[in-house]
Amino acid sequence: MAAGKSRWQPLRGTSVKRSEAGIAGRSALFAALGEPTRLRLVMKLSRGEPLSITELAADAKMTRQAITKHLHVLAGAGVASASRLGREQLWSLDRRQLAAARLFLDRMSRQWDDALGRLKAAVEDEK
Repeated sequence: MAAGKSRWQPLRGTSVKRSEAGIAGRSALFAALGEPTRLRLVMKLSRGEPLSITELAADAKMTRQAITKHLHVLAGAGVASASRLGREQLWSLDRRQLAAARLFLDRMSRQWDDALGRLKAAVEDEK
C-alpha cells in the first residue's frame, strides 16, 4: 500500500456525507438502547401491545416519572412513541428504527469480516 493511502472505505453504496448523517442518528439510537432501564422498557414494549406508564413501571424499582423520562429518550431516538387513549398515555415500539439498527450492525459485521479476511490473506502471503 502506498504511503499516506488508507484502505478504509465507507460502507459500500454510501457516500461519506450520508454516512456521517446516519452515524449521528444511530449514535442517539445506540445511546438510548445502551442504558439497562431503557433496554428493559424496549423488551416490554416488544411484546406488541401498547402499554401505559403504570404497566411499564409495575415491576420497576423507580417512579413513573423516571420511567417517563426514559421513554422520552427512547422517543427522541425514534424507538418508541406515545398515543392517548382517554386520559391514559400508551407507549408503543417503533420497530423500523430497530430494524435499521440491525441492518447497520449487519453491514458493520460484514465490513469487519472483510477486513479480517484481508488481514488473514496478507499475513498468509507474508509466510
